Amino acid sequence: MSTVAEPRSVTQTPPPAQPTPVRLHPDPYDYHGERLFEVINGVRVEKGMGLIENLIATLLVGRLEPYCRTNNLGWGVGETMFGFPGSANDRKPDAAFVSFTRWPQARPIPRVNAWPVAPELAVEVISPTDKAFDVLDKLAEYFAAGVQRVWHVYSHVEQVFVFDSPMQVRVLTRADALTGDPIIPGFRLPLDELFPTTAPTP
Repeated sequence: MSTVAEPRSVTQTPPPAQPTPVRLHPDPYDYHGERLFEVINGVRVEKGMGLIENLIATLLVGRLEPYCRTNNLGWGVGETMFGFPGSANDRKPDAAFVSFTRWPQARPIPRVNAWPVAPELAVEVISPTDKAFDVLDKLAEYFAAGVQRVWHVYSHVEQVFVFDSPMQVRVLTRADALTGDPIIPGFRLPLDELFPTTAPTP
């Protein structure tokens, strides 16, 4: 009697798994939470901002933007990311001004994360969590990129430091007024209208 061999099952060997690509530096813009940040050397760095600082920045942009638009001078913007040409960083000043001379009104705005232009004016409302050496590093970076004037607003002492270069500064108090000349001709904001009345620190 002949016997019929049963078919042997053949085990399929799965193909080797392909390695998953690893991003050494995640995309700093691939983020859906807090949008108040800058990109420093390819890494997202959060920007802390208190209530008083936020109110000051909002008021300043609220005065700056309509003045620039009405007088056909350029863009007055708030919390706009700028990618400075030649820099590895994307910076987001609390307020800024870009003239139509630097970026013509008819020139299309690119659909990118950071506007590839240096504003003529950059404003930083300094928060209690800001470190002095970071503030000064950013100040130097602004001027190196082509920014012409920087305003540092200190709410706790109600002063504004007006920088025309990293080494040339004027200090304004509540009795003074911020003026935009010659960058923003005619713009004027009394500082007693900028600083809100605050409660005593507990």
